[in-house]
Amino acid sequence: MSSSTTSCRAATEPVDVREIGTIEYTEAWELQRRHVTARADGEGPDTMLLLEHPSVYTAGKRTEAEDRPTDGTPVIDVDRGGKITWHGPGQLVGYPIVKLADPIDVVHYVRRLEEALITVCDQLGVHTGRVEGRSGVWIPADDRGVERKIAAIGIRVQRGVTMHGFELNCNPDLGAFDKIVPCGIRDAGVTSLSYELDREVTVASVLPMARDAVLAALEGDLPVSDERWLPRPEAPAAPGVTFALQN
Repeated sequence: MSSSTTSCRAATEPVDVREIGTIEYTEAWELQRRHVTARADGEGPDTMLLLEHPSVYTAGKRTEAEDRPTDGTPVIDVDRGGKITWHGPGQLVGYPIVKLADPIDVVHYVRRLEEALITVCDQLGVHTGRVEGRSGVWIPADDRGVERKIAAIGIRVQRGVTMHGFELNCNPDLGAFDKIVPCGIRDAGVTSLSYELDREVTVASVLPMARDAVLAALEGDLPVSDERWLPRPEAPAAPGVTFALQN
C-alpha cells in the first residue's frame, strides 16, 4: 500500500477548488467529464468540485433491481462504482478530479477520503470509523440506532484520473433513503450530523472543514489511521464495492 504520508497526486500544483452551490446532477456529471478529459490530456489542473444536488437517486454499476425504488421514482444510472444512493439538499457532495501518482492504488485513495471525513466528524464531536469490507464513514450501533452510515464514497478512475467522490450528510431529509436500499446494504442505517448532534449542522458550516481535510489527506498531511476500524462481532454480509477502474 502507498504511504499515506506522501501525496497521492501526480501533480505538485495546488488543487483548484470550486464551490459551486446547488447544481443538477446531470449538469455536474458533464462538468466532471470535461475536467477529467482536460486533466488526462494534460490541459487542466487537479480540481475539486464542492456542491449540493437537488433531490436525485443515482445507481452505480453494481445496483440490483431490488435496491431501486418500488414506486417508479426516476433513477440516473451512472459510471461510478458501488450501488444506489440519494443526493439532495443538506448533503455536501465533493468530486475530486485528480490524476493519481503511480503506482495507482485506488483502495488507498478511498481510504484517504474516508480519513478526511472521519476527521471532519471528529472536529464536530461525532465519533465515527470504518467498517471492514465496506466503504464510507460509519457510526457504531448504540442506543440511538443500528450501525449507520454518515458519509458515502463512490468513485471512478479513468486514464488515471479520479471522478465522482463523496457525500456527507449534514442536515438532509433522511426519509429520502427509505425508498431505496442505500448502497445495497440492508443490515444498516443512514444518519446525518444534525441527527447525531441533535442540532442543525448546515452544508455551509461543514464545507470549509471538508475542503481542508480532503486536501490534507490527498497531500499526505493527514495520514490514514489504522485505528479507526469499528469493532463488530462479524464481517458484514454485503461488502460494498465503491470504485470503477478504466485504463
